[in-house]
Amino acid sequence: MLTLEQFANATECPMMRAEPWHAPIVNAMSVFDINTPLRMAMFLAQVSHESGRFVYRREIWGPTEAQKRYEGRLDLGNTQAGDGKRFMGRGPIQVTGRANYISARNRLRERYNDTPDFEKEPERLEEPIWGARAAADFWFTKGLNALADAGDIERVTKRINGGLNGIDDRKKLYSGAKKVLGIA
Repeated sequence: MLTLEQFANATECPMMRAEPWHAPIVNAMSVFDINTPLRMAMFLAQVSHESGRFVYRREIWGPTEAQKRYEGRLDLGNTQAGDGKRFMGRGPIQVTGRANYISARNRLRERYNDTPDFEKEPERLEEPIWGARAAADFWFTKGLNALADAGDIERVTKRINGGLNGIDDRKKLYSGAKKVLGIA
């Protein structure tokens, strides 16, 4: 069992910020087979980086030039005016786009009867319980446990982010999480 102190240290979060995420993340990791020290270290490093060490529950909206390109992106399922902002990155893995919100909802409903409709209430992914579950579901669906088992941080990062954005920070977090979990 990952303690609150271990979680805070592995994600480089102060206890006050780690506390609301600890139980939801630990429970979600258990359900989605993120259950070995290597898998946990990789998952915690990635979600900590993506969320700014759990500072951000949603993407900071400018909109930036990249965010403006969310609008009308069929690969994200953003087919209606305003979808780009409405379905901005949310939760600790930054689920982005109408199609991904719908997919997360549908997959989570197979495991949790009380899953909200993220298409109608996208902000629900900002809640620790749903953000954690959606992050773990994304991880599982993308086959990231196998890559974590191999310690392949670059391929994990590419599947989450599409590139190697923030790779140095992700590596630092991964190294620290492995130490916390006794696998350094």
